[in-house]
Amino acid sequence: MFARIFSATLSLVVVASVAWAQTAPSDSNTGSGRWGPQGSRTIKSPGGSARTASRPGAAYDTSRTSRGNVTSGSNTLPNNQGQVSRKYDISAYTTRLSSKAQPEQAIVDWILRETGYEAWHSEPFGFLHANNQSLWVYHTPDMQAIVADIVDRFTNVEAETQVFNLRVVTISNPDWRAKAMRLMKSIPVQTQGLQGWIMAKEDAGLLMAELQKRTDYREHSSSQVLVPSAETTSLSSIRTRAYVSGIIPRATAWPGYEVETSNLEEGFSLDFSPLVSVDGRTVDAVIKFRLNQVEKMHSVMINVPSPVAPKQRAKIEVPQMTTCVMHERFRWPADHVLLLSVGMVAAPVPARPNPIATALAMPTSPARADSLLFVECKTDSSGLLPSTINSPRSAGGSRRRY
Repeated sequence: MFARIFSATLSLVVVASVAWAQTAPSDSNTGSGRWGPQGSRTIKSPGGSARTASRPGAAYDTSRTSRGNVTSGSNTLPNNQGQVSRKYDISAYTTRLSSKAQPEQAIVDWILRETGYEAWHSEPFGFLHANNQSLWVYHTPDMQAIVADIVDRFTNVEAETQVFNLRVVTISNPDWRAKAMRLMKSIPVQTQGLQGWIMAKEDAGLLMAELQKRTDYREHSSSQVLVPSAETTSLSSIRTRAYVSGIIPRATAWPGYEVETSNLEEGFSLDFSPLVSVDGRTVDAVIKFRLNQVEKMHSVMINVPSPVAPKQRAKIEVPQMTTCVMHERFRWPADHVLLLSVGMVAAPVPARPNPIATALAMPTSPARADSLLFVECKTDSSGLLPSTINSPRSAGGSRRRY
């Protein structure tokens, strides 16, 4: 009896040991021998070399048999709500952007913005597919009319001459509104703290001239930046800031621990996706603006005792940050200028240091400014492609759809 119990217990111990060896993270993978979120971080011994710690995600088991009720389906598409199939020629647009990867994705993104993502993954049944020559759509006639209008806006030859001038400006004091309010017409917005106006191009020129006379006026983009219609373009001013985010005790490293460092990105990024109507009278644009600023780094002393230095301590930093995010779609007349203000937020660039305050060790507060975005639609009469006219960095790769 005792022999059988001992044999069963030994078997359980062996099975548990094998399972732990297969699932437990190794010290070389995680850097600390502990479970953590998937991703990577930099771990470095003081005075030593850095290495990256990561834990790869688990792969799907393709050999597993599905437990759901799966059938081969029908070879005919459902058309219980009058769905029809259409093929649209989009080569007139994609040919202009032959140097870019997957230019057809911009058309798909705008269709999803206009129709909603759910329209293609719920009733009635439909699908959307595109390559660099054609767009295939299967949906109701009403949905086909929306798609046809968007395709026409992309392939319209006159749209090639429509470009947008973007100017990112900050003013330290919002009192510029006192004189400018009579020139502007307010428009509805969704983001809290955001204000939007439209104004005649002549009035926008007068306002810009007045702002440039102010000592607190700063411009953060080139006044010659021209953005083509029907393309997604990005402007950014980003600075990377490294800091010590953690301490990992390790007896094999000197002086008994490793430093974990992380990076923060300060500055602003702006994604701009404009689309002019077929008649050229209206502009639709999706604008995404993000602003990050490190207000302060809080220092924390961590006890890291070692046999040589039992009272040893090391410092880590905890960032205090402020973030402003605006992501909206706007529509305005093409013969007007769009002006957006995200309010008194973190300045896109660090404030100039005050030598007197620094010498006297006076407390300072993070810089704040009224961040403004001017958007003006113009006609490019130079005959050059917009991509050759001081265009900003284009948002390549994946485009955010919403």
